[in-house]
Amino acid sequence: MKWYGWAGKLVDIDLSHRRIQVIPLELDMMRLYLGGRGLGVHLVYNELTSRTDPLSGDNLLVFAAGPLTGTPVPTTGRFACVSKSPLTGTILDSNCGGRFGPYLKFAGYDAIVVRGASRIPVYIRIADDVVLIEDARSLWGKNVRDTTTALKGYGSVLCIGTAGERLVRFANIMNDNTSALGRGGLGAVMGSKNLKAIVVNGSNRPNVYDANLLQHRNADITRLLIASPVSSKGLRVYGTPVLMNLINYMKVLPIANFRRSTSPHAYELSGERIHERFGVKLTPCYGCPIACKREIKPSGVEVPEYETLAILGTSCEVTNLNAIIEANHLCNDYGMDTISCGATIACYAELNNLQLDPETLISLVHKIGTRKDVGDELAEGAHRYAKKMGHPELSMDVKGLELPGYDPRGVLGMALGYATSNRGGCHTRAYIVGMEIFGKPKLIHRLSWVGKPNLVALLQNIFAAVDSTVMCKFALFSVSEEEIANALSAVTGVDFTSEDFIQVGERIWNLERLFNLREGFTKLDDMLPERFFQEDTDVKRISKSEFMSALLEYYRARDWTKDGIPTHDKLQTLSIAGEYSHVA
Repeated sequence: MKWYGWAGKLVDIDLSHRRIQVIPLELDMMRLYLGGRGLGVHLVYNELTSRTDPLSGDNLLVFAAGPLTGTPVPTTGRFACVSKSPLTGTILDSNCGGRFGPYLKFAGYDAIVVRGASRIPVYIRIADDVVLIEDARSLWGKNVRDTTTALKGYGSVLCIGTAGERLVRFANIMNDNTSALGRGGLGAVMGSKNLKAIVVNGSNRPNVYDANLLQHRNADITRLLIASPVSSKGLRVYGTPVLMNLINYMKVLPIANFRRSTSPHAYELSGERIHERFGVKLTPCYGCPIACKREIKPSGVEVPEYETLAILGTSCEVTNLNAIIEANHLCNDYGMDTISCGATIACYAELNNLQLDPETLISLVHKIGTRKDVGDELAEGAHRYAKKMGHPELSMDVKGLELPGYDPRGVLGMALGYATSNRGGCHTRAYIVGMEIFGKPKLIHRLSWVGKPNLVALLQNIFAAVDSTVMCKFALFSVSEEEIANALSAVTGVDFTSEDFIQVGERIWNLERLFNLREGFTKLDDMLPERFFQEDTDVKRISKSEFMSALLEYYRARDWTKDGIPTHDKLQTLSIAGEYSHVA
């Protein structure tokens, strides 16, 4: 059959046995899960058994593009990676821009599945039908920039730095130096497999079912992106640091490991100030008109994202912009998640009653990236470090994943989103702060629980589906699920309504929940750190009784039991087949 949007096959690579297989995909499965995050979650759930060691050869790494990846649809130059997290033990997906996703589709594959572990360091090279496992011993010990320089002649480079080699639990995977599969430790999984890099190139474009119709659908999307001041002005002119002043003004900026929530120094870290101080060059992902990423001219050093400025900066009580830029650059070169790195350092500083200066911050990043001295303990993440030191309450995490740059006391929808996230404390599972603070697509009361449980569940479903297309979530400031479903139909030839699209996301969310239940997670893990229930900042602490009521309402919105378990009826409605002993 002829495929449209999808390539219709994946490449399965067993590093233990050096075996490469090209496996055809089924259209019915792709309708249910789309690709990207959804395809990866489906494969990981069905292939892994309970209690699989994330750093063993039994774990999988699934790199998956979506049906829109590499097509003319704006902001679709992305892909997802799915595995079991060595940081949290949960299901883990991460989403990345850059060029790797489109190049994977150009090579003719929807996904790469990596299993097993090599005896020696290797890298994978893909160019259309040619798939090779190459010796990487000369690359082992190099960081991201040197590795990328060595391999970029072959195509788009996805690689780990020495943090991944040393199994830092929040090591990430970098694409072409500056785009990251950032959270949960995917770089450590890659390092445990002795896999240094994957390089991909291709010469084919995905087929589009109705090119004329897609042209009209793309015009609709482009018009909305241009009309939105968020995508056409804020993010394009200043990048994500444009959030800094507003988040600080709304009193939800993490300071000192979430002990305070405003800073008089926020402007010095803002997108506006960075724009004043430095000449910057836009470095957009493939096919993206928003172009939120940028680098400083002429050095080529990356401008930190808002989350980095907040968690590696203000949460560590470091507001020296040059120091944060350097720390961010080091994290990218070692291959480490800046959020988890910063949150772990902030936890360390509070636990040891330290006032960090810029030099100490940079020194700690080096120590974590090399696992030297105290860095060896901090490389385990805030949750394990705080627990080992006898103060688990000082780790600001959910399910072991450190929280990002929004204090939940001032954005109650985000509080519920953090707590119920399947991969742990995360803002991108349901970016409800877009409504609570930015008023996009509409403004809602940020200190009220009214309507939040249903809205969080809906946004989680939409975002899971978007992550499976794979489109950039920044487009959702301008574009609705209706426009995405229309584009999806034009590309694939499969009719998707907006309701169909949302149900795909709901299916994925429930399967992720099943994975976590199988791993032993319960409703007790849908919880925030006690600090947010016990301590005021510039906003009041969260009422725990109100939070628990909202959590139960969230379970009802999902048609789960009061213990947060999907029912057989719900799974049947979602066409999730199989026998699940851990459902109601």
